[in-house]
Amino acid sequence: MDTEDWRRELAAEREQKDEFLGEHQQSPLPGDARAAFEGLPYYDPDPDLRFEPSLEEHEDKAPVTVATTADNDQEYLRWGEFVFEVDGEQQSLEAYRSDPEEERLWVPFRDETNGEETYGGGRYLDLVDPEDRAGDEWVLDFNRAYTPFCVYSDLYECPMVPGENWLEVAIEAGEKVPYLDVGEGH
Repeated sequence: MDTEDWRRELAAEREQKDEFLGEHQQSPLPGDARAAFEGLPYYDPDPDLRFEPSLEEHEDKAPVTVATTADNDQEYLRWGEFVFEVDGEQQSLEAYRSDPEEERLWVPFRDETNGEETYGGGRYLDLVDPEDRAGDEWVLDFNRAYTPFCVYSDLYECPMVPGENWLEVAIEAGEKVPYLDVGEGH
């Protein structure tokens, strides 16, 4: 996909998400916040934060217990690792699955923007096979990084980012802190 097509697709995805949050009955935003919602703040699209790494799949898909925002635990399988470079420095993120049969990879991460420009608990990427594949590589596009719904409402329970996915670099892409007074959330 060329850069202009990618930018158009990303803009359309962001518009759809803003529309969902602001208007849809299943939006995590409470009614009063939904009525005042004018859209999420996003970083400008950055093609340098879109990667196509191979997934180094683990032979042993070890189970991982992940704490949640509701003081519960969720179980995941450590599925594989992505290795990529940001600003000339090698980085790696683990990818997880909740079930070995599922085609979705969950890639949560924290970075140096958390608590300042982005949600303090981290952000997520969801990758689905085959939509997010480029041959043998996956499309790891931080411009699609999103804030979990538990930020908007205590009705949502969100898994915390495992320590192994805490990056020591700023990922200035994707959603920024939602500037909302929703009265709930974390």
